[in-house]
Amino acid sequence: MEYTAYDVKAKKKVKIESPKVVKMKNGRLAVTGKSSETGITVYKILSKEEYKATKK
Repeated sequence: MEYTAYDVKAKKKVKIESPKVVKMKNGRLAVTGKSSETGITVYKILSKEEYKATKK
């Protein structure tokens, strides 16, 4: 599945390279990876529906 996240350095939404689902300290699920534009680490917090879609 392809994910996009906001890159603050590029000031636009970019594709997440090598996405990985992680659990944050507050218990929420997110996708983390590198920005396709600048290479910085970006996060996208997942909704319950988006997380269920990753399981399929």
